Amino acid sequence: METRPIDFLGHSLHSPFVLASGIWGTTASLLQRAAQAGCGAVTAKSCGPTPRTGHVNPTCLDWGNGLINAIGLANPGVENEVGLLEKARPGLDEVGVPLIASIFAGTAAEFGQVAATIAQARPALIEVNISCPNVHSEFGEPFAANATSAAEVTTHVKAVAAPLGIPVIVKLAPNVPSVTQIAHAVIEAGADAFCAINTMPGLVLDVESGQPILANISGGISGPALKPIALKCVFDLHRAFPHIPIIGTGGVTTGRDALEMVMAGATLVGIGSAIYYRGPNAISEIRDEFNEWLACHHITDLAEIRGRAHRAPVYPTVPTGAPIPHAH
Repeated sequence: METRPIDFLGHSLHSPFVLASGIWGTTASLLQRAAQAGCGAVTAKSCGPTPRTGHVNPTCLDWGNGLINAIGLANPGVENEVGLLEKARPGLDEVGVPLIASIFAGTAAEFGQVAATIAQARPALIEVNISCPNVHSEFGEPFAANATSAAEVTTHVKAVAAPLGIPVIVKLAPNVPSVTQIAHAVIEAGADAFCAINTMPGLVLDVESGQPILANISGGISGPALKPIALKCVFDLHRAFPHIPIIGTGGVTTGRDALEMVMAGATLVGIGSAIYYRGPNAISEIRDEFNEWLACHHITDLAEIRGRAHRAPVYPTVPTGAPIPHAH
């Protein structure tokens, strides 16, 4: 049973699944592979103003209940990223899968400069990764942690993207007192959608040495452990801003996980670390599990279940005068 296409910021997507940023890089063949596996849109790896090699190993660990990584925003720099996206885009256009470019920078103005350069590749959408440290902040606070900083970044990117007709998605962080407060600020600054969420900061130690395992000491938690946190953020965002599209990302490894995201209010569902857990066929397997549930419940339009968690629960009623059954 096929579901209806999903309208997302002016693009008609054949699938609610999105390849999350950084999972398969920006190589044309891998982005196209994700499209062929069942993604309705694909996100390239985040790029910044200049090339970065990232942190030294070890940078990633399966700690038992999820992954922790500190890759260090390794990327070829935006100038080189443009060429990579230009190679990837025709194959994606051919199958009707929008390309999402992801960007980061050290200052709000620099975000605008990176956006202007990446726009040369004509991506369908731009995702703004505001979880990187703000170098103008005294404490190196991430832009995502402060409503004013998050809004300033969004304003700079939107000033570049809006005249070109490129919608802007802001990727929010979970480790803030109020994700809806940050979300409100970026909406006021012109954000068209949210990606919720980025990884959660964490630390894993080696008990023999007593030292952190990652070379960077701390890293971002992803995988199954992140799902309840991501669901809560998506739920809160949809409740506060029901008309703003959300890409729900974090810990989705099964079709049922994806259904939970949609029921919490997500428009689309990001898939990332599931590829580590289930291999390169993870996307198609999750899609099949998701579609099987929909078919069993005779659902052809995701609008029927989107935000279901926000609806009043429906309990079976007992006819007036009927005896009330008791447990034995």
